[in-house]
Amino acid sequence: MLKLTLSLLTAAVFSLCFKTAEAGQTSYTAESLHQALSQKDAEFFERGFNQCDLAYLDANVSAKLKFYHDRAGFQDKALFMQSVRQNLCSDPAHKPIRKLTAGSLRTFPLYQDQQLYGAIQHGEHEFYLREPGKADRLTGTARFTSVWLKQGDDWQLNDVLSYDHQDPVIRAAETVATSTTNSKNNIAEPSASFIEGLLKQHQVPALGLGIINQGKLQSVRVYGELQQGVPAPANTLFKVASLTKPIVSLLTLRLVAAGKFNLDEPLARYWVDPDLKTDPRHLLLTPRLVLTHQSGFANWRYLEPNKKLQFQFQPGTRHQYSGEGFEYLRKALEAKFGLKLEQLAEQYVFKPAGMKDTHFYWTPAVDEQRYARNHDAKGQLLPLEKHSTANAAANLLTTVEDYSKFLLFVLTQQQTMPALYQQMQSIQVPLKANNGVGLGWEIFSGFSTGEALMLHTGKDPGVSTAAMLFPQSGNGYVIFMNGDNSMPVLEQLLPQLYLGAELWQRK
Repeated sequence: MLKLTLSLLTAAVFSLCFKTAEAGQTSYTAESLHQALSQKDAEFFERGFNQCDLAYLDANVSAKLKFYHDRAGFQDKALFMQSVRQNLCSDPAHKPIRKLTAGSLRTFPLYQDQQLYGAIQHGEHEFYLREPGKADRLTGTARFTSVWLKQGDDWQLNDVLSYDHQDPVIRAAETVATSTTNSKNNIAEPSASFIEGLLKQHQVPALGLGIINQGKLQSVRVYGELQQGVPAPANTLFKVASLTKPIVSLLTLRLVAAGKFNLDEPLARYWVDPDLKTDPRHLLLTPRLVLTHQSGFANWRYLEPNKKLQFQFQPGTRHQYSGEGFEYLRKALEAKFGLKLEQLAEQYVFKPAGMKDTHFYWTPAVDEQRYARNHDAKGQLLPLEKHSTANAAANLLTTVEDYSKFLLFVLTQQQTMPALYQQMQSIQVPLKANNGVGLGWEIFSGFSTGEALMLHTGKDPGVSTAAMLFPQSGNGYVIFMNGDNSMPVLEQLLPQLYLGAELWQRK
């Protein structure tokens, strides 16, 4: 993960160069200013964000607040407070929390007529989901730049830039740009001792790695243990969380290619959620909007204050990741075709792809003896959850080999449905420079070779997964882990892998 660090030398130079003395008010050196605003940042996010002390938040945010967010848009103070109330503080059992990335915070004084009137803070932070009885789960990272204005001896937040929001695995994936290999035709495979060492160091019990090289499955390996004292076999079953979504996305596209479905037809023809019957915006929902995460729904309805499904914005007007959108699509598909999701997937994805060990939920056919039990960031075993119904957005059980076969099957769609394949692997909804969403995948471009990366990740308590595919070269990876402390493993693993036919560098 990229991190900014404040060296002791820089701190010393600031201490010498920037001082202010204001009659009747606190006097700051650059060092004491940094310390004061570091404490302010910690207090502001702990009380206002993590503890949801809305009275404190209201008192410490300027009435003229200007908040710029690269995903959620612009907010004044009223919208900011409403967003915190509805999205961060409505469900204590599923509470987003913020932690500052250690060493990233920097402080820059603002002067007018030699008087200190404010300061700029810049740093990085990480966001986690806190749930009762579970370890905090990393859900994303972002950068921030804030302007604090002096109010006597206190400080008030006046301007905020919140940007570069990313799934945690994306930052790790970008380290691949410095990878090298001795061969242009073979993808390097890290040694077993290297991977086993990483797992022990970071208390992740098992890691599954599938490597696809020029459209062929080069290797499938599983390292570590299912749980303490139980070695993980090559056919280990992993829960893969949101890697369920690419399966359902391809199923939908294959139905479209077969002329049995339309990307732009209203889902209301087949399904209307009872919570939305009186909202005419449900008529706008289409498969395309679901696959590009433009449904207008929260990720899950339980995050809403009333626990009901509702639109947070008009479908098709912006991007917002949503598992509820995929569940809505599932119900429409099942109603239209008169078949369950698992039956449709078997016919259009699992069987033609050669996937024989993939399940949407627990049945007697699932071999529990091969399941990689989930563990928290400290390596402690988590309770086993056995879902008994299909969910189009989560909970898929599969092996590294089966999911690698799925990626190979995705590559073959270039010949069988070229127009849809092009839309799937190219940016349909831009998010920022060289990044957006295709149909069911997040897309990254801007590499020096001109090739794009199709990426999807999955994250649940004790589950960390990623699928990466480079459609031009036909190279890719499947990475499954059964532990929460996955980021440091990825940061050291990915630079060992070579993802293309030449050295990759971002433009």
